[in-house]
Amino acid sequence: MSQNLLQPENRLLSALPAADYQRLLPHLEAVSLPLRKIIHLPGGSLEHVYFPYQALISLVTILEDGSTVENSLVGREGMVGIQAFLGNEMPHQAIVQVEGDGVRLPIAAFKAEFDQNGALHNLVLSYLRFLMVEMAQGNACNCNHTLEERLARWLLNVSDRLDDKNLPLTQEFIAQMLGTRRAGVTVAAGILQQAGMIRYRRGNITILNRENLEATTCECYRVIKTELNRLLKTYDR
Repeated sequence: MSQNLLQPENRLLSALPAADYQRLLPHLEAVSLPLRKIIHLPGGSLEHVYFPYQALISLVTILEDGSTVENSLVGREGMVGIQAFLGNEMPHQAIVQVEGDGVRLPIAAFKAEFDQNGALHNLVLSYLRFLMVEMAQGNACNCNHTLEERLARWLLNVSDRLDDKNLPLTQEFIAQMLGTRRAGVTVAAGILQQAGMIRYRRGNITILNRENLEATTCECYRVIKTELNRLLKTYDR
């Protein structure tokens, strides 16, 4: 059996008691999540839920004119397809923005374990609370704060999920996630780079001065970070 199944790197799965995880283990499948892979489309039905390891997945709303905006990020702290216990139809697109590995679980096996009202049930509800806060705060941020503040918040969020200061991201993709034009991202990234907070090279952004970047962003980052820390403490109990 694959080592990444025996020792899951996903924080939600690793927080499960051994007996609970053993019940899921026969149903888990190791998967590769390549860059830009679409996990599901809006209105589509789910066959699996996904638990990323190194990968980072964006949940994205697509408007009628084709424009997009990101609702939330999913890394190894969470899962894609949490709506499965509410119904199989998904309201948004899930797309891989940083490639890596993970595991997936058939919907039927996920629902069967969730309905036991045990550890998985409680952990998923804790993650759902975090996801709701992140979505609400992100929407408020997109409506009320400057692009420079929003970009700083988004880069910090990505860095937190990856636990890395080197972020393999293009300005075009960032613009899609922030729901804005690439030219605007170029200007905002240039301001942050001139201030010595980040370094941008094609396809990669490095955070050079995290303290100043946190001072530049809005309160939305601190709200999301506080909720993420609360979630991780729940996992560690």
